[in-house]
Amino acid sequence: MPGIRETRRMPYTAEQMFDLVGDVGRYPEFLPWVIATRVRSETETEMVADMLVGFKALKEKFTSRVVKQRPEEICVTYVDGPLRDLDNTWRFRPVEGGCEIDFAVDFAFRNPLFEKIAGQYFDRAFRKMVSAFEERAAVLYGSSSSSAISVA
Repeated sequence: MPGIRETRRMPYTAEQMFDLVGDVGRYPEFLPWVIATRVRSETETEMVADMLVGFKALKEKFTSRVVKQRPEEICVTYVDGPLRDLDNTWRFRPVEGGCEIDFAVDFAFRNPLFEKIAGQYFDRAFRKMVSAFEERAAVLYGSSSSSAISVA
């Protein structure tokens, strides 16, 4: 199952980054390949949401359950869609001058051929999405003289 893990230090608070990542309804505004989202239900600690992703003529919808433990962690588990499995976890830890974010994602396609193809492009796509979150944080919370640092 392809996956990636990374730790980043950001010049924003854990609460700010938690809010940014947890605001699934706004993903189409800044995340590449996210066409639309629909939050089916949401409480302070859990959300069920649909996401429509696409690239050129390919479009797929999937549903995830998001468990939120403010402001330390957001865990996303796969409910339904074209994959066999998808899990991702965001952990936010306050550090001097901002927060450290640990991010992990693992996925598996139902079709082994798709999984092999996706695995070849996954790292590049992941980096593009991480950059989109960093850029969104700068728009929402302002730029800082210290930039994001990868500590993975």
